[in-house]
Amino acid sequence: MKLGNQVEWAIHCMELLARVPSEIYVPTKVLAKFHGIPKEYLSKAMQLLAQAELVEGTLGPKGGYRLAKAPSKISLLDIVEAIEGKKMTFNCQEIRFNNPCLKKEHKQKGTTCMIASAMFQADEAWRSVLRKKKLSHIVSEIDKEVPAIIFELSEDWMNQELFS
Repeated sequence: MKLGNQVEWAIHCMELLARVPSEIYVPTKVLAKFHGIPKEYLSKAMQLLAQAELVEGTLGPKGGYRLAKAPSKISLLDIVEAIEGKKMTFNCQEIRFNNPCLKKEHKQKGTTCMIASAMFQADEAWRSVLRKKKLSHIVSEIDKEVPAIIFELSEDWMNQELFS
């Protein structure tokens, strides 16, 4: 399984939006410029986050996005599923029943094979980790790792982009 680039972009943008005062909408072009990513592709990710009601957007000269919920109410799984969808990562095609040596009476539909069972367990395991990890946890962990000066410079940069 491989998640698309938009998942990383969305999580980073959500982390940044969690740091901006709630009355401020941040334009997609500012988010894209800050992270050095293509605005056109980020726009699609932001629209998907808005459809999932994780961010709310507004149009116009002061338009952009802000969080629609508290960071403690948004899980990484919410973000991943907003971008990638909720589909399972494994799609069992039941090829075990294609065995030419298998008699008709042994082709019991409705039973889950051991391979599919293991794959479904693995899928739930990674979803469980992401479900437990909230955006607020990510913000806290980043706060501990990144020097304060970086946040000060980032805030100055953001203010210049938003208010100049």
